[in-house]
Amino acid sequence: MPITPFHFGPGAVLHALAPRQVSFIAFCAANVVIDVEPLYYMITRQFHLHRFFHTYIGATLIAVATIALFIAARWVARRVWLPKLFEWRELALMPVVLGAAAGSYSHVLLDSIMHDDIRPFAPFSDANPLLRIIELDTLHLACLAAGALGLFILALRDLHRRGKLR
Repeated sequence: MPITPFHFGPGAVLHALAPRQVSFIAFCAANVVIDVEPLYYMITRQFHLHRFFHTYIGATLIAVATIALFIAARWVARRVWLPKLFEWRELALMPVVLGAAAGSYSHVLLDSIMHDDIRPFAPFSDANPLLRIIELDTLHLACLAAGALGLFILALRDLHRRGKLR
């Protein structure tokens, strides 16, 4: 299923550990943008689902596209009203760059473990050395645990900031 929230777990813990350096919004946006590819192939009933954008070269272009979308949205927001969800307009460019890159590359990494139609090193190699390197249940559990850990760290930071945790 494309656009799975499992991919967001590692981004949550990464953002929680470095909240000023890594944008969780950009991380999630890159993951959603990259999964437009298999969604398109599912809708048009073409298989295999994971093609160019599920390679590291494609993921690089997805990161660049995500950064460009952020810059464009910020430009539009200065001229037209756009919602201020999650204070996205206040994000500096470098956290967006790091979030988009981490989101794109981690997506290919995680999908390389899970899906047998991914060739992450194409066009240089058709090999996928990560396929089933760990059990799928373990992979899903690790992504959920990362998300839970990220939320826990963010909650602790918030309690500490409010002076309720010393």
